Amino acid sequence: MADGTRPVAEVRREDWEAGGFALYVHWPFCAAKCPYCDFNSHVAQRIDQGRWARAYEAEIARAATEVPGRVLRSIFLGGGTPSLMEPETVAAVIGAARAAWGFANDIEITMEANPTSVEAGRFRGYRDAGVNRLSLGVQALDDRDLRALGRMHSAEEAVAAFGIARDTFERVSLDLIYARQGQTPEAWEAELGAALRLAAGHLSLYQLTIEEGTAFGDRFAAGKLRDLPDEDRAADLWDVTQRLTEAAGLPAYEVSNHAAPGQESRHNLVYWRGGDWVGVGPGAHGRLTLGGARTGIETERAPGLWLARVEGEGSGESGREWLTEVEAAEERLMMGLRLAEGVELARLWALPDLGQRAKALAGMRLVVVEDGRLRTTASGRPVLNAVLRDLLA
Repeated sequence: MADGTRPVAEVRREDWEAGGFALYVHWPFCAAKCPYCDFNSHVAQRIDQGRWARAYEAEIARAATEVPGRVLRSIFLGGGTPSLMEPETVAAVIGAARAAWGFANDIEITMEANPTSVEAGRFRGYRDAGVNRLSLGVQALDDRDLRALGRMHSAEEAVAAFGIARDTFERVSLDLIYARQGQTPEAWEAELGAALRLAAGHLSLYQLTIEEGTAFGDRFAAGKLRDLPDEDRAADLWDVTQRLTEAAGLPAYEVSNHAAPGQESRHNLVYWRGGDWVGVGPGAHGRLTLGGARTGIETERAPGLWLARVEGEGSGESGREWLTEVEAAEERLMMGLRLAEGVELARLWALPDLGQRAKALAGMRLVVVEDGRLRTTASGRPVLNAVLRDLLA
């Protein structure tokens, strides 16, 4: 609730276990700010890595006092550009998490990286620190488009970086942005085919979105960002994406994520399945079930202020919000319908009119209800936002 008061109705405290428990650590620094990026990232000339490591350790230890005795399914080091962290900093974070909670036997520990920050020895350092999965932000395999996206690497460097990552880590994911300026379905088919031939087990494929507060957002508002795909071309690009990934054995298990069986991102599944996670670092968000209530936790966004709050006040948090049963159910629906597997209807009991609304959409072949689950169809997934508007009307 917006006023921060405790709701009368509380979420069943065991519900989060359907998704599991995870830790997200935000590294806020980048070598340069990309024009499309609205993440909390900053360019800094000098970073005291030891100081940041101690702050992360303190925040993880503090979180463990609120949710002790849990088992971590995953750790995700996101940003920013976490591959600018020293391996010793990464080791300190993972060590703090291990001291705070138990680790699942198959824990997934992911680090995001940019091709420009790839170096074989450094990657071995991350692997030795405990990282076992890398998410490589290639974004494009076309040099002209890489320059337009503000990326600092070439397509050749991206392919070389992927080879180093694949030789170093157990699992590697490749990120690409499509629906770029002037991009045709034929060009995207060739580019995506090249990415699939790299033999990644997981691909994150995002359509370019223009966000307010970014350089692209400013250019778009001024009419200077031309030849973005219209609705029909965007639909054609979507169709190419689904066709090629399915043929390669990497179907969409989520709207923008594709994987071979067993290669799905365990961390993101915690989010989409409505699990609990601790968010540590500037601008990180968390979701924890505390006292039976689903609780949203926010942190200070500015890196310097977050660091000062952790060191001076013992907490980098900036606010908490307790969700009502209805709000929590709505969140489970919005996140769960992103998955091909859908969401269990039993977890949506606080939305009494949902069944009738779902029946109407099922008649339009946009959703299906079977085996106690609600999920979108192949026709419903590309128009998910419209489906959700109808379900939550």
